[in-house]
Order: sequence, then structure tokens, then C-alpha cells
Amino acid sequence: MKNVVIILFSILLVGAMGSAIAAPQNIGKGAADQYFKQRQKEGESRVRRPSSSKPRYMALHLGGYVNEDTYKWGERGNNDVGQLMGGVTYRVGEWKESMDLLFRADISSFEVDDANPVKLSLLPLVTFPDARSQFPLYFGAGAGIGVFFKQARGESSLSFDYQVVAGGRFFDVFDNVGLMFEAGVKNSILLFSDGQHNGVFTAVGTVFRF
Repeated sequence: MKNVVIILFSILLVGAMGSAIAAPQNIGKGAADQYFKQRQKEGESRVRRPSSSKPRYMALHLGGYVNEDTYKWGERGNNDVGQLMGGVTYRVGEWKESMDLLFRADISSFEVDDANPVKLSLLPLVTFPDARSQFPLYFGAGAGIGVFFKQARGESSLSFDYQVVAGGRFFDVFDNVGLMFEAGVKNSILLFSDGQHNGVFTAVGTVFRF
């Protein structure tokens, strides 16, 4: 009986020593490095997935002028000529983790003399920070060409337009639809006549990521 007890005790002792020898494979510096590398990969995948899944950005806005200055546009001393404005903005490129290159098309209506000019502005717009960051505030500027579908008598049908803007955007308020507001300065210089219009505007709208 004593021999049997000794044999069983020896078997248990050998098994315990084997487990103790194998255990260090799961601890130590190597195991810790492997653990943190795995956590880093999981963190990177969580950060990158939302950006890559919704790469497109578009906004629609509607607004009006709150302050204006008009020079030599029309035959009368016109000043507060701006009426409604609306437009669409679409991202066509980006500088990663920096800025967005947007294309904006604005339609604006005016009241000059007895006419009601309507103008389409087409311009590239650079804004920062980039929309992928989902930062709620943005700032930007752009310049382009304005084409009048209707114009006051004797005035140019083309203009040089530029904008300086600042705004806020709140993504995914309703699924992929968010809200935005914007304020800034829109200036228009008639190319083939001496008229000019400078205005401070505000606008609200929706922003889409898809």
C-alpha cells in the first residue's frame, strides 16, 4: 500500500512540474507584446471602418442675406437687392486628415430696378477640417464664375464670385442624414460692367454621408 501511495504521489508531482514548465509560454514580455499588438489592430479597425464605409459627402442648403452693399448695379441706387439663395455642395477630393475639396453650385435671386436677376454660381470650395474627421465646425473659401439667367438691362451676364464661409455640421442625426448651418460672405463682381455686390449671408440645410 505504501508503494502505491508513493507511485501516485510521483505521478501527480511530475504532472504539476510539467504544467509549471509550460505556463511561462503564456506570460512574460513576448506574450505581453503579442497582446498589445492584437489590441492595436482591433483599435485601428474600429477607427477606420466608419470613414471607409461612408466616403461620400453632400450638403443641401437654403438661406438669405442679412447685410449687403451694392455698387453701380442697375440704374437706381439699389442696395439691399438680395433675395433667396440655395445650393448643393459635393466633395470631389480631399487631403487626408486635413482638408476637403468641394464643388458648390449656388442659385441666388435679386431685385434690381424693375428686374429680378437670377444667378447660378459654380465654384470649387476648400474647407477644413475634413468631413471624415466628423468635427462639428468647419471653415473654408472658394472662388468661381457666376452666370445670370436673368439680368438687369445693360448689365453683364457673367460675374466673378468668391465666398468665405464658416459653419457647423452634425452627422447622422437621422440615419445617414445630418443637419448643417453656415454663415459667411459672398461677393460678386460683374465682369463686363461696373457693378458689384457684397453680402453677408446665413443658411441652414442637411448633410449626407453615404
